[in-house]
Amino acid sequence: MPKRIQFKHIGWIAIGAGVTGVSIYLLMINVTLAHIEAVSGQIPFDMRPFGYAPADAAMMLDALGADGRKYYLSHQILLDTIYPAMLALTLIATICWFGQRMPKSKLVRAGIAASVGAALFDYVENLGIAAMILNWPDISAPLVFSASAATIVKSCLTTVAVSMAFLIGIIWTRLPKEDLGR
Repeated sequence: MPKRIQFKHIGWIAIGAGVTGVSIYLLMINVTLAHIEAVSGQIPFDMRPFGYAPADAAMMLDALGADGRKYYLSHQILLDTIYPAMLALTLIATICWFGQRMPKSKLVRAGIAASVGAALFDYVENLGIAAMILNWPDISAPLVFSASAATIVKSCLTTVAVSMAFLIGIIWTRLPKEDLGR
């Protein structure tokens, strides 16, 4: 009986966190990141999965101007402090939801680890972006490279975590259904 209750609740957690995460993501894509791109004419740091060089960061921060940099900190970074946790919670709950019928699965553990790692590197990326904005125009190359590396790792781990959630879901559909009610 406890497994049935857990299965039910973890599904609702996945759905609730997913709806919250998608709402925040859409708000960022359609409002804050769109505004940053419109003001600067540059793709925001958050949307550069292959990273950026010091010259790219300087061009972006200069093009933003003082008001754009303030907006990045007060709007985008603020939303992006909630989003990584919601995405991680969505992925972990989904992976656990489907993974309950795969006890001791290394794939489930790896998916959870990738989800947590993606969130952590998203937070490191945010700290790097905030540090670049707050130190503008005196940003160091190591700071830019660190923030860029965090962006790249975040992007890779997010791709891995989402792919693993889908893979675990596909495997779940192929498992015997008699265990479903337990």
